Amino acid sequence: MSMSEKKRVVVGLSGGVDSAVTAHLLKQQGHEVVAIFMKNWEDDDDSEYCSSNIDFVDAASVADVLGIEIEHVNFAADYKDRVFAEFLREYQAGRTPNPDVLCNAEIKFKAFLDHAMRLGAEQIATGHYARVRLNESTGRHELLKGLDVTKDQSYFLHRLNQQQLSRTLFPVGELRKTEVRRIADEIGLPNARKKDSTGICFIGERPFREFLNRYISKAPGPIRDDRGRVVGEHQGLSFYTLGQRQGLGIGGIKEKGAARGGGEHAPWFVARKDMASNTLWVVQGHEHPWLLSGSLLADDLSWVSGNAPAPGQYGAKARYRQADASCSLPETAAGAQTELRLDFEQAQWAVTPGQSAVLYDGDVCLGGGVIASASPWAGTA
Repeated sequence: MSMSEKKRVVVGLSGGVDSAVTAHLLKQQGHEVVAIFMKNWEDDDDSEYCSSNIDFVDAASVADVLGIEIEHVNFAADYKDRVFAEFLREYQAGRTPNPDVLCNAEIKFKAFLDHAMRLGAEQIATGHYARVRLNESTGRHELLKGLDVTKDQSYFLHRLNQQQLSRTLFPVGELRKTEVRRIADEIGLPNARKKDSTGICFIGERPFREFLNRYISKAPGPIRDDRGRVVGEHQGLSFYTLGQRQGLGIGGIKEKGAARGGGEHAPWFVARKDMASNTLWVVQGHEHPWLLSGSLLADDLSWVSGNAPAPGQYGAKARYRQADASCSLPETAAGAQTELRLDFEQAQWAVTPGQSAVLYDGDVCLGGGVIASASPWAGTA
């Protein structure tokens, strides 16, 4: 690497394996690497669920092994204003937001990026499974899925813009997870065997309803089935999400002597939330028509290239852990700056307002928006 290619790169070191290997790879490539540990949540540092302190110890020991400096930066105030306040607003409105998408847009690639630039960084790097490519013909930066399809995180990064992508590196996006773990083992990283973190960035592994309870008051109301019968009582619409199966507390309407395996035993799913009447509507069976949608509308749009895509056929994800679904972006909706309409080839299950709808052209993530509503599936599933 020539001196001109050597850069000062600030890596977000989380305490996990992916960001540790990211820092190692950049150092190997000859860059000047500095690490930053982001603290985004401090409401209950003493709780058993808050892993922030353990994570910082892990991140510091990784920095020690790699021989790089680490700085502890507190973004908790920014997080509360920009991510958590919005998260609560959405829940109170009956939607189910995706705070990890917001956190990337507002904290990791805004507050952290700004901080890194003040430290004289030329680029930042994180341990996300995604890739950035400069398209020579358009001169625009493209966001691509990570090579390991099972770990791809482009869905959570779809709100990144040209300026952010031009300054970002995703070294592990070029690798499979098994390879990342192998490298961590090989260089003797202290956290090589650490489990991947799951759950929402600030909630960690704690019971979700218990967490939400501290911020949103309970407003019980009826749970009704598709025939309008009251089958239970809900604790407050904010605590439920479409497609939810666990924790509904519905029992007692199986008819005595009903044959095992009959319809009466089919599991219940949350299908609709009516804020006006404070009613939670539930249905039995995974494939109930109320759970299936043929199209969706999204707003609060964000396009990676800066422009809305042309009408045509694309792939889309209406939730993170799903394969791309074939859809069309109709002529009327293309180019619209405020609303995105997607029509799906096959029925989509439990399309949830507040979640992100993300559009793909093959491996290229184009951007997307926040789901506002969905229309019933009209075809035959």
